[in-house]
Amino acid sequence: MIRTWDQALPNHFDLPKRIRRLGDLAYNLWWTWDPEAGRIFQHIDQDIWESTYHNPVKFLRQVGRARLDEITRRRSSLDAYDHVIQAFDEYMEARNTWFNQTYPDRINQPIAYFSTEFGLHETLPIYAGGLGVLSGDHLKEASDLGLPLVAIGFLYTEGYFNQRITEDGWQEAEYASLSFHDLPVYPVLNEDGQPSLVTLSLPGRDVHARLWRVQVGRIALFLLDSDVEQNQTADRSLTARLYTSDHEQRISQEILLGIGGVRALRALGYNPAVWHLNEGHSAFLTLERARELTAGGLTFDEAWERVRATTVFTTHTPVPAGHDRFHPDLIDKYFSNYWPQLGLDRDGFLQLALETQTWGDAFSMSTLAFRMSDQLNGVSELHGHVAREMWSHLWPERPAEESPIRYVTNGVHTFTWLARRLGVLYDTYFDQGWRERLDDPAIWEGVNRIPDDELWELRRHLKRKLVAFMRERVRGQWIEGKIHPVQVIASGALLDPHALTIGFARRFATYKRAYLILSQTEHLRELVNSSDRPLQLIFAGKAHPDDEPGKKLIQQVYRVVKRAEFAGRLVFLEDYDMNVARYMVQGVDVWLNTPRRPYEASGTSGQKAALNGVLNFSVLDGWWREGYTGTNGWAIGEDETLEDPQSQDAVDVESLYDVLENQIIPLYYERSANNLPVEWLGWVRESIRTLTPAFSMQRMVKAYMDQMYLPALAEPS
Repeated sequence: MIRTWDQALPNHFDLPKRIRRLGDLAYNLWWTWDPEAGRIFQHIDQDIWESTYHNPVKFLRQVGRARLDEITRRRSSLDAYDHVIQAFDEYMEARNTWFNQTYPDRINQPIAYFSTEFGLHETLPIYAGGLGVLSGDHLKEASDLGLPLVAIGFLYTEGYFNQRITEDGWQEAEYASLSFHDLPVYPVLNEDGQPSLVTLSLPGRDVHARLWRVQVGRIALFLLDSDVEQNQTADRSLTARLYTSDHEQRISQEILLGIGGVRALRALGYNPAVWHLNEGHSAFLTLERARELTAGGLTFDEAWERVRATTVFTTHTPVPAGHDRFHPDLIDKYFSNYWPQLGLDRDGFLQLALETQTWGDAFSMSTLAFRMSDQLNGVSELHGHVAREMWSHLWPERPAEESPIRYVTNGVHTFTWLARRLGVLYDTYFDQGWRERLDDPAIWEGVNRIPDDELWELRRHLKRKLVAFMRERVRGQWIEGKIHPVQVIASGALLDPHALTIGFARRFATYKRAYLILSQTEHLRELVNSSDRPLQLIFAGKAHPDDEPGKKLIQQVYRVVKRAEFAGRLVFLEDYDMNVARYMVQGVDVWLNTPRRPYEASGTSGQKAALNGVLNFSVLDGWWREGYTGTNGWAIGEDETLEDPQSQDAVDVESLYDVLENQIIPLYYERSANNLPVEWLGWVRESIRTLTPAFSMQRMVKAYMDQMYLPALAEPS
């Protein structure tokens, strides 16, 4: 039996009674997408807020009682506090949510959402990139819409790595153990007040994981942590880092996530009606659910049908190497005592996920997920097509285009990524209630009512914020002796807040082609150093620590960035995370994306940029293929894919520079009599109007509910 959450709530803050509920805010990540809630902490002590990297738990432990007492004597501060607490209570207690109004008979049918990473805020670094941020945005919007969703993941003891770039441009990975005491996580306690543990068997030993809870608005996220004294030393590090390359550790992690995650939900008293696998890492959960049913008397085939009917699988990866596969010897080692519980022999078990590779047979986690799920989807229209072709062998009796893989195009959680001042501007000119109707195109017609001078001043403000952020960041690194003098310039110290600025930020994998815009170095130098129409380019992103080609790509980019002839107008921002991302997607003028088509399954960074008035300039891949209209941003190349990669690169480079030089730069620098880029602002409005509702997380989660969860809910759990 698990104690109720309120009983287990930590209370380690020395807070004045008048503002004691700051502790409630600190332990609910709702504050991360309510800008006024975040400003409450910032206004108490700006310096401590920045030094704790916007972590309210750590902040409340460091800020002095005298400072807090002072706040209770400020009428304006107390009014702001009361307003935020009232908004928080109304949000948490609301019964008129979209879900309750649309599906009132489904309220008691929970949806379980499994992901190996969750990007909720920089405070909680348990994410590596886009997949995790998508998962975090999904939870936030599920909270806003009132879905009865519960989530499972890992609480990584070392989080994801901190990136440091050497003077020569080489990426170094730095790891540091997280202090859970200073994070917005609760320990789940049993009826004796002790940490609640989940136990499962791995070869030769039992492995235990304790449970932690993160409150994401109305949504509970439970995280597994194997760093407990009951485990052997090696097992204590199972949840240390994301995406280990060691296959033994990887399969152990995925057993813990899938099988351990099911057992955790059972121990917590959940009986989900739908189980959503966000990528294949958690696919072993389907086997555990089947084991439960066979233990209850069903045959495996009967259990398989029951599990499939209530399982949703979202695949994100059109790159074959991105799908986890394990050698049959590993499956023998880890599951030989498990498959008899399913009523299967070795061959029957392997056939569930067998995939033949050039080096032999493999057990594919994605194949397992496809075969054990009825509701299947990719994450954009093009990716749906690619996925049907890629996995057509699983349905040999059907033509590839009739494979049962649909698509739900990704979106972004608007209020996580929207600049606060832009939201205030929308409040002024949009219809009342726009914040609850983010997916309604009619709402976004209001952008056409914003005067040119106000929209332009807002965009200039956001770019000044970005430039100031970079300068202060590099100043801090310089003071601490962390960077070489030449890196000061490469980190943005000389950026001009008035120049046309392009952002390129994403994971540094070779298929993302960060090198593309640098392939005509002399041409780029001329554009960057133009006396009257200068161009600036900001790069950011991490390569996986074991991805040598990705790290070499960063080095290639960095060596160009620090060359003196570019006058400090090329920048590489190290240690890209959600905080850096917010500044970039709000502050640049143009968002550049150059993946090798069709390997960008969806992408979401450009969607975050678009809702802030940043124009997209991208290959017609992923979401942009659906969003591009010809008047809301620019395309690189055509809606086609050449077979020869070098020919594709050559065509795309010519297109990139042609559009940049002859369309984007002239449009940005053209000014009216009152010095406003009127035509540019027209494109900005059209981008916001057409893209923001179509690629909102609100639209996406509603689509998952209507198209994916509802068919599964119609089946017996």
